[in-house]
Amino acid sequence: MTYQTILTEQAAQALVITLNRPDKRNAVSIQMMDDIIAAVTAAESEPTVRAVIITGGASFFAAGADLNEALQVKTAAQGIEYFNRWHRLNSTLENLGKPVIAAIEGFCITGGLELALACDLRVAAEGSTFAITSSKIGTVAGAGGTQRLPRIVGTARALDILFSAETFDANEAHRIGLINRLTRKGEALNTAKAMIKIYEQRAPLSLALVKRAVHRGMQMDLASGIEFETFLVTTIYGTEDKQEGISAFLEKRTAKFKGK
Repeated sequence: MTYQTILTEQAAQALVITLNRPDKRNAVSIQMMDDIIAAVTAAESEPTVRAVIITGGASFFAAGADLNEALQVKTAAQGIEYFNRWHRLNSTLENLGKPVIAAIEGFCITGGLELALACDLRVAAEGSTFAITSSKIGTVAGAGGTQRLPRIVGTARALDILFSAETFDANEAHRIGLINRLTRKGEALNTAKAMIKIYEQRAPLSLALVKRAVHRGMQMDLASGIEFETFLVTTIYGTEDKQEGISAFLEKRTAKFKGK
């Protein structure tokens, strides 16, 4: 399928989505949100896709939201409509039953960073930079940045980033846990693909339910989270993949998972 603002390519069992508005430095427009949602929704039902990578290409990830569109938001009702689009995009990534990795080169700013925060994992190259600059333009991060950032790096570090609105480099992002892997410049996408090569050997249902357990469990108190985990693990114990996985381990052979 052809999209207006993104490029898609299947590399082995990874769907690579490349943000493709280079003249706007990949500023995230409403059309781009719709295109990403459509692409990952199609990937959800495609058994040959085991994970999704979102990248901006070799020079930058995303400059943020499309400010020309944001400038048109002047009332509370318009704001709710606009930001609900962002929330729909990010929740689609979080609820996808497959891993989603952001592969970041260059700058990853405000809305671009909020998009990356909604991915399960983030891989960034040396030379990449990060910021949420909302306080510089008199706004508040509205695509989940005030909520996802502290859950990943902690409250105090998140407030430091949000208060200052200053950029910081990939080494600092890695130190505080914002990114999972730090690579050489130009290697973010290849590293993400290598990670997915490992996921291809894992049980698809296991990855889907692990993702759900973690994301949902983080919204619960510990007792409720453990209860939810128990529900999921007892569910997966009735699957063919669980039988195959344990049998393969005991028989010292490679498991052949079917996602059933």
